Amino acid sequence: MVRIAPAIAFIAALSASAPALSAQTFSTDYSVTLLGIPIATASFRSTIDNDRFRIDGSLASSGVARLFDQTNGTTSVAGGLSQTGTVPSSYDLDYVSDRKRQRTAIRFSNGTVTSTENIPPSRPRQGDWVHLQDEHLRAVVDPISSTLIRAGSMGEVCNRTIRLYDGEMRANLVLSPARSTRQGTVACSARFEPVAGYRPSRSALRYLRDRSRITIAFAPLSNTGFYAPVDASIGTQIGTVRIVAQTIRQQ
Repeated sequence: MVRIAPAIAFIAALSASAPALSAQTFSTDYSVTLLGIPIATASFRSTIDNDRFRIDGSLASSGVARLFDQTNGTTSVAGGLSQTGTVPSSYDLDYVSDRKRQRTAIRFSNGTVTSTENIPPSRPRQGDWVHLQDEHLRAVVDPISSTLIRAGSMGEVCNRTIRLYDGEMRANLVLSPARSTRQGTVACSARFEPVAGYRPSRSALRYLRDRSRITIAFAPLSNTGFYAPVDASIGTQIGTVRIVAQTIRQQ
């Protein structure tokens, strides 16, 4: 299972100057479609404080997808804030897919992974598997809080590389300004670059790396200085996955 790609598909959350903030909480509901057909829903509750954040979310397969693979899960991330985004301290993902329960827990210290627990444990990897090295686990973020971007203006949102780690794979998501956008949002083109913890011969990954067209539109979250993804499109071998924010509510 390629966990970063599904995490992008369920992506949601809320980066460098911003005023001192009292805690602000946002609830966001997302729909996920494949070729226009509903396949999943996701909801996230994100709290941004002066120097801390927390995101709690749930996701579930829906529509025709539940006929083939019933998936339900929860996730939580917490940590501090930097000039460009998040510095997670803990990331937990717990889900059941096709009656099989899986859990991933990652702990960080100042952007470096200190421990990873996968239940059930990952199988030994052989063949052309690209193994993780210590340097791969420095200055990284989890797949959920990676979408919490801090920027002084819309023009600063897209020029960055996000270093992702999901408990098995290390990958980069390289953002650059897209040619088109819509009023009130900023659109980024994204390039997916697997780094380690993956098998290069896997066709789905090769497609994401070499052929996929990925765009992500971000919108500002009130006066927080943070930008949230509101519309993402990801090309896959079986069609385009689209993730759209249906509602964003400030509480």
